[in-house]
Amino acid sequence: MGQKYFVSICIPSYDRPHTLYRLLKTIDVQNAGEVEVVICEDFSSKRNGIREQVENFKKETKCAVVYKENEENLGYDKNLKELIRNASGKWIIFMGDDDVFTTGALDKFIPFLKQHNELGYVLRAHDTVHENGQIEKFRYYAGEKFFEPGAETFAELLRKSVFISGFTIKRDLVLPYLGVGDFDATALFQIYLLGEVIMKHKSAYFDESLTREIEKRDYRKDEKYFDHKTKKFIPRQITLDVSISFLSGYVKITEFIDKKYGINSIGLFKKDMSKYFYPSLSVHRDKGLKTFLRYVKMINKLGFNITFYYYLYIFFLAVFGRKICDYGITMIKKILNKTPKL
Repeated sequence: MGQKYFVSICIPSYDRPHTLYRLLKTIDVQNAGEVEVVICEDFSSKRNGIREQVENFKKETKCAVVYKENEENLGYDKNLKELIRNASGKWIIFMGDDDVFTTGALDKFIPFLKQHNELGYVLRAHDTVHENGQIEKFRYYAGEKFFEPGAETFAELLRKSVFISGFTIKRDLVLPYLGVGDFDATALFQIYLLGEVIMKHKSAYFDESLTREIEKRDYRKDEKYFDHKTKKFIPRQITLDVSISFLSGYVKITEFIDKKYGINSIGLFKKDMSKYFYPSLSVHRDKGLKTFLRYVKMINKLGFNITFYYYLYIFFLAVFGRKICDYGITMIKKILNKTPKL
């Protein structure tokens, strides 16, 4: 499929018709003819509701809309591949179906992409709106920044790129890697694509909040996913095993890229991750101190316990709990107006 559009906004959809519609309504662009919206519904229990919301959006938007219903549940990683295959834009912008675009951001972002055709990947700033109404900004650098291809850039951008919403990459550069199945169970296939592209092409950081995550603590409690072993829909929860599997996927992808390109980025990645490990630690603090410390031991075995900051997070979370620590982290970022450089 050729490059019919400049941007393809690619949305993996599963079980969230109302938040999907909330996202779709935030796709406000002046040149709608340059943008297509691609949605792949992954055989969820709320398929009918999702289809209805997409039809409503089609009546309201001037953007082209491609809607596909998978014949079976593909899972997160394979569904990303399906989105890329069904897209026809020069650039892919992935979006989670429960996040939104910030007002006016696309009309700033698209010209930036046009001005820098040499790029293969663009990291963006983004926001999180917490349940208490506080807005936490993930602003990684004080202004636009450009990177040369190579191991240092891969390690530098790896952690910062995990949040799927706003993940922006050139479609033709990732097409050759859609057949790779080694990472289909990691929920991190976009990170693998990042590695392949960053090792060969220039990348950049766009210093505007392109997307916004609207946090709902433990929102996955009421959601379900299709389990291929039991052939049933079962609750989706962030357990210790799920978190460790996720982190292990990170390591697996990094080691694969290292071996393929003869580099040694795994040490740089672990050090960078260790310095900013707070989000991964805090997610399990509300489950009790005993469970939290058990999680810490599991992380240590993966080798992320290598910086002072890592142990500082553990101490403050253990003593003060997540609520107070979350507030402190948010206030530090608000004062600095960016994520601190550690």
